[in-house]
Amino acid sequence: MATFLYRVGALAARRRLTFLSLSLTSVLVVLGLALSFPGSFESGSSIPGSPAQAALEKMDRHFPEDGGISGDVVFQAPLGAKITDDAVAQQIQATVERLQGAEKVVEVGDPSPEVSEDGRVAVTSLSLDVPAGEEVEPALQEAVRAAGADYNRQFEDAGGLVLFGGDAFEEEHAPFGPTEVIGIGVALLVMLITFGSMVAAGIPLLTAVLGVGGTVGATLLVANQFSVNQNALTLSIMLGLAVGIDYALLILSRHRGQLARGMSVAESVAMATATAGSAVVFAGLTVIIALSGLVVAGVPMLTSMGLASAGAVAVAVLLALTMLPALMALAGEKMRPKPNSRAARRELNSEARTWSVRWVSAVTRYPRTVVLAVVLGLGVVAVPAAQLELALNDNGSAAASSEPRKAYDLISDAFGPGANGPLAILVEGDSPAQIQTTAESVAAAVEQVPGVAGVSPVQMAPDEQAAMVGIIPETGPRDSETNALVAELRSTLEPISAQTGDYAAVTGLTAVSIDVNDKLNGALLPFTIVVVGLSLLLLMIAFRSWTIPLKATSGFLLSVAAAFGAMVAVFQWGWLAGPLGVPSEGPVASFVPIIIMAVLFGLAMDYEVFLVSAMREHYARHRDADAAIVAGGRSAGRVVVAAAAIMIAVFVSFLFSHDPNIMPIAFALGFGVLIDAFVVRLTLVPAVMKLLGERAWRLPRWLDRIVPNVDVEGHELTKNRPADREPELVS
Repeated sequence: MATFLYRVGALAARRRLTFLSLSLTSVLVVLGLALSFPGSFESGSSIPGSPAQAALEKMDRHFPEDGGISGDVVFQAPLGAKITDDAVAQQIQATVERLQGAEKVVEVGDPSPEVSEDGRVAVTSLSLDVPAGEEVEPALQEAVRAAGADYNRQFEDAGGLVLFGGDAFEEEHAPFGPTEVIGIGVALLVMLITFGSMVAAGIPLLTAVLGVGGTVGATLLVANQFSVNQNALTLSIMLGLAVGIDYALLILSRHRGQLARGMSVAESVAMATATAGSAVVFAGLTVIIALSGLVVAGVPMLTSMGLASAGAVAVAVLLALTMLPALMALAGEKMRPKPNSRAARRELNSEARTWSVRWVSAVTRYPRTVVLAVVLGLGVVAVPAAQLELALNDNGSAAASSEPRKAYDLISDAFGPGANGPLAILVEGDSPAQIQTTAESVAAAVEQVPGVAGVSPVQMAPDEQAAMVGIIPETGPRDSETNALVAELRSTLEPISAQTGDYAAVTGLTAVSIDVNDKLNGALLPFTIVVVGLSLLLLMIAFRSWTIPLKATSGFLLSVAAAFGAMVAVFQWGWLAGPLGVPSEGPVASFVPIIIMAVLFGLAMDYEVFLVSAMREHYARHRDADAAIVAGGRSAGRVVVAAAAIMIAVFVSFLFSHDPNIMPIAFALGFGVLIDAFVVRLTLVPAVMKLLGERAWRLPRWLDRIVPNVDVEGHELTKNRPADREPELVS
């Protein structure tokens, strides 16, 4: 691999303008097509063929007037008044009439039957001519809200108001905003401190931003033909920025070090691409494998998030191996550290006692104590993870100041928490009379089920081929008791279906979400096995060792457990929730753990590859295991710290986006990277490598014969360069 990448780097150095033109043109073409033919994203989550989803699709066919995306309209009477008072009732009726005439409003229900016990709150639903699961444009939301302006003007001073909530009025969060720009600024500052050069600091940022631009364009185009979740774009931007900067940082750091030691620009570009570029390829492959492994969950939402993010990483790797060498060649001598500068002295003095050398030396002095302290310490941080609760987010997870959250809370207070997550039972049979009889039996049976707050009368479908029974749970849609209720309702329906031969199934958006949640929980173990197994194989090939992959995986498990523990403490227990701007405490989104595991595993392997490849490079030349640990710390310690600081800055910037789906992911990844880079890779890894000694670099003979030698460190390349002449820069 190193020889092939050497040739790629040499070619990019010679034809730098061609490489740059092709890279820029490709990104601009993709962005241009995306702006001309942008796809739309889906906001919902479902599993085709799941019991609740299958029943929901049947219900949409039998009750077509209920099709499309729906929302809630909540009326609150002024203080001292009731919904039934003439002045209030007239304004409600006028508002309903205006809603019925609003753009894309298909149907508006009658609010009069749905009045709270105190008479101050009424709620009705409206349906929009927008397919269920698709995003509702903000302009359409505002046009519908305008219908309630007169009601608010008349009553808001006296405590009366109309609120719009439900799926149709969920808040949309931009995938990129001011806080993310601040994160990029922090990343630029870290690189400026690391390199001491604005040119060197700006190049990784340029390649990362262009890579993200290409990823965004490609994602928008793919959304024209395939189902892409709205969170996929945000996650791919977040990860693309982080790894794009980090991969460029690794290669650029190697290039600057070689220039400081007197290597020519062209040769240094080729060698940096061959050596550090090989580490980038393997690091990127682990991330791509981990993210692509999300497909095994069988959840379209998760599949789109994983593949979009894997695409962002693939683009980052591609640009790091093609566009970055061209930029380094174009910068030429400007990248060479000045004589007697700190960077030059650090590279020329191989015996310098840098902070990383001092740290590694201290860690390896008492390796058993360090291993015990790290394992016990991270074990304590991971304790809260045992109480992790999962659910799919809804408007109850939104910021308390947002209108959908206010409508959600008002409905919950007036009608009970279950009113925000109603369930339905669909009954199909051979004849209208039989359907009616079965549906009445179902209604009578479910009324006796604990946890049911109310059951609506049987409603026959217009085609008289099905009936629906509405159910209001006592608990909210994100409560674990509601999950248990759905399971109990399904058990209650089984004997009725068996006796009558009619179809009866629990459905509704809450039941669909519960099925998704169960599916994600069940996919976590097979996902972990597949991803860890493939990544262990890659690391074995990279380092020709069986102990290093096992050590790397064990360290990852410690990091992810600590990240889960911290996430539970913040998002469920409320620790630091205020300063961090967490909108609500409670279960985290059910797709969060598997996303965190995928991304953090890949990033943890990045740092493992960066650090251990530097150790391996020294060991391959000198066959001294102890010296290799110190050399690896000297060579890669500074880069790992800078890379981790950049990733943390990027992730934290997305934490303050206040998107309830993204916040726990951003926090857990930021905290996980902090733990993995500083505690696991720079502390635990040197201690374990000291205990392993020469055994760390051994491979059983039978494995040695079948494992290919890819020479990640470029050791063979330095002994026997390609037959081509040394690369030269050409105009």
